[in-house]
Amino acid sequence: MINQTWRKSSRSGSAAQCVELAVGELVAGVRDTKNRDGGTLEFGAKAFRAFLADVKRSQV
Repeated sequence: MINQTWRKSSRSGSAAQCVELAVGELVAGVRDTKNRDGGTLEFGAKAFRAFLADVKRSQV
């Protein structure tokens, strides 16, 4: 379970494409802003941080 504060992605420009992210010490979660009860993708926080770092390095 995610016990962190959820925040909307700064890249979610339109109402049709919004996601929220919560990253704690052990777990990270991603969910749909419009359907918060629809489920959450959960990842190990360390792996998720590595994923985000890789995405940032790959941006053009």
